[in-house]
Amino acid sequence: MSVSGTGEFGLIDRVTARLTSGPTCLLGPGDDAAVIRSPDGRVVASTDVLVEGRHFRRDWSAGADIGHRAAAANLADIAAMGAVPTALLVALCIPPDVTVDWVEALTDGLAAEAALVGASVVGGDMSASPTLTIAVTALGDLGGRAPVVRTGARVGDLVALAGRTGYAAAGYTVLSRGFRTPKLLVEAFRRPEVPYLAGPHAARLGATSMIDVSDGLIADLGHVATASGVGIDLHRDAFEVPRQMRDAAQALGVDPYTWILGGGDDHALAATFPRAVALPAEWRPVGRVVEGAGVTVDGRPFDGPAGWDHFR
Repeated sequence: MSVSGTGEFGLIDRVTARLTSGPTCLLGPGDDAAVIRSPDGRVVASTDVLVEGRHFRRDWSAGADIGHRAAAANLADIAAMGAVPTALLVALCIPPDVTVDWVEALTDGLAAEAALVGASVVGGDMSASPTLTIAVTALGDLGGRAPVVRTGARVGDLVALAGRTGYAAAGYTVLSRGFRTPKLLVEAFRRPEVPYLAGPHAARLGATSMIDVSDGLIADLGHVATASGVGIDLHRDAFEVPRQMRDAAQALGVDPYTWILGGGDDHALAATFPRAVALPAEWRPVGRVVEGAGVTVDGRPFDGPAGWDHFR
């Protein structure tokens, strides 16, 4: 059945029936607005939009996969502030020929990704549209801590990474060339593995700045460097190239470091820490904060693509 067959309110009923409320949700879907518990007294908020043909393709990914991706892109932003995600609001603009089963699978993916951090989908909106568009707003709680922002990096700080980079970009390249393997890379594009807990942990450790790597490590650390008025130098040897990525890069004629340093969508977390901090295993050093401006690799400008820009 298509969504035009079930109608707006029938579709809303089917979607909300699949959602459960997490511990921070006092009032979920079904009223004019949701009510979310905020013990800290401050709410961290972020929003992101995914457009079919620009951010995802239904012939590449199942509805549940796209739901996971849409949720992860927003939940990672909350974690990058040092906060714990609490809720998601989702707006769907749907072509009338999309099937109800696909929308239900999307809902399941959104809810499952949110549940990984104890959050829930608490409401949203729907509209007909010629282009399938998913807009997600995420909310989070700081737990009494100060937010970790982009302006705090200081010369001498360590630069560290939690999570992986390059996997999703490699998966995108593989899919765009018409292949479906290696599975490790393709699945990384379909469903990112985000180190959500590393964000609040970094805040407790005293991270001086932090950012979600959504557009590419060099591009996103460039935002930190600019905001903090410093330079950042990355160490190429700090990044391991897994066998599947190395093989795919060789087959496709790509330098794998263009994926690792310039590719986005893995939603790793990059942060700076005072040198005295003993980093746990989830955070690995990849560089340092230096005098100057911008991001370099082993002291030199990176000669590959720096990252994603929607309008370039």
